[in-house]
Amino acid sequence: MSGINIIAFYAPVLFRSVGLGNNSALLGPVVLGVVNLGSTGIVDRFGRRFLFIQGGVQMLICQVATASTLAASIGENGSKHINKQYSALVLALMYIYAAGFGWSWGPLSWLIPSEIFPMNIRSTGQNISVAVNFATTFVLSQTFLAMLYHFKYRAFLFFASWISIMTIFIVMFMPKTKGVDLNSTHQVWEKHWFWGRYVKRSALVP
Repeated sequence: MSGINIIAFYAPVLFRSVGLGNNSALLGPVVLGVVNLGSTGIVDRFGRRFLFIQGGVQMLICQVATASTLAASIGENGSKHINKQYSALVLALMYIYAAGFGWSWGPLSWLIPSEIFPMNIRSTGQNISVAVNFATTFVLSQTFLAMLYHFKYRAFLFFASWISIMTIFIVMFMPKTKGVDLNSTHQVWEKHWFWGRYVKRSALVP
């Protein structure tokens, strides 16, 4: 729900708009992928919670700025041609967005589920997490073009609203897990203001 798919979709269009040609435009998703991959190297240097929040704020700003730029460029009519200067700005915003996604929600949405579950249910919890991730991606892939057609630049605001919800959820419900041993993660959840009531209750179940 972060909107990374819409960013990848727009990349070839923007490459052509800034005058790089059709062949170069095909490199758009590749360049975004390289930026994304290169950003993952800093994941282990900072706490998970910090990167979630920082990356979420960075992605949110980029989505809102992209929507505003496209609104100023194509307006309500959704013109097929984007001004070259606007295209360059949107392209830069997409790279900044991809970098933020690459060191936060991209890898951490896979890493955190593998760390937070107790050993006896870790494989089950991870399987459910992966299934939900794939199911959400499938739904978005089937509805994205229709959304883009009806929402136009507002599609970026749609994903920005989800990023806001995701980031607020992390602020309120995600404890700090940096440096915590995998076998001791239950202690972190026991001390949390919200999850503690459920973890302690589950611990009493034989």
